[in-house]
Amino acid sequence: MEYLERRVSMVDDRLEAVIDAVDPPELSDELAHVALAGGKRVRPAVTILSCEACGGDADAAVDFAVAIELVHNASLVIDDIIDRSDIRRGTPSAWAEYGYGPSIIASDGLLGEAFALLSVDDHAMQIVAESMVELGEGEATELVARPTNEAEYMELARRKTGALFRAAAELGAVAADADPFTVEAFGEYAERVGVAFQIRDDVLDATADADELGKPTGQDEQMDRPSVVQVTDLTPVEANQRAREQSDKALDALDTAKLSETDSLGYLRDLAEFVVVRER
Repeated sequence: MEYLERRVSMVDDRLEAVIDAVDPPELSDELAHVALAGGKRVRPAVTILSCEACGGDADAAVDFAVAIELVHNASLVIDDIIDRSDIRRGTPSAWAEYGYGPSIIASDGLLGEAFALLSVDDHAMQIVAESMVELGEGEATELVARPTNEAEYMELARRKTGALFRAAAELGAVAADADPFTVEAFGEYAERVGVAFQIRDDVLDATADADELGKPTGQDEQMDRPSVVQVTDLTPVEANQRAREQSDKALDALDTAKLSETDSLGYLRDLAEFVVVRER
């Protein structure tokens, strides 16, 4: 785990430096409240590991990793406003702590800092822009066109969660100057990991203890939100099996890149396994 912790620490250090430089201090404090309050750092870890798995150096991917984490956190701020969720990662959500106006500005600030980090590379900017289009379409679909079956749910999960995971991996491959086929292979791997992650997230919301999870549970049912257990006939066990199927397909996609076995590639394989059994 020390291997992975060192890479996450690189992201955390750079993330803190980026936020510390934000002006005015009040905005910096709000961004810190959102982005430095914890979190699993799964997406930035995917960026770093993908870069190294493709033969690149971790340092080349750190700014892209921070950018994807900033985009993710910006989306969480808005999610919490929509859901009226007052807890995030065991602490008050942004809107609960600062109010609606400042929290929306904080979301804008997080996106602005992300774009600044991505602006050095047109391909990186395009990757994240496309993922944000998918994310926005997914969020809109969730609000206005509720899925009614498993196929529609899976498409929503791909847009809402899978797209940003895809961007995270593709950014790492781009930072390593990987060829287009490899970039696509890593993107498909991560997108399927993201879908598995979302399915498991839905199951945890329906079955986990709120204190152990670090955020309110039962939100999907309370908000009548289209989770996998709300819009399909799947039991939690069956839903977890769907997550496992996505994980297996993610591993198949990773294999198509035909890369030499390394620690970073091993951790990416482990991640595909972890997302279907995680308890938080």
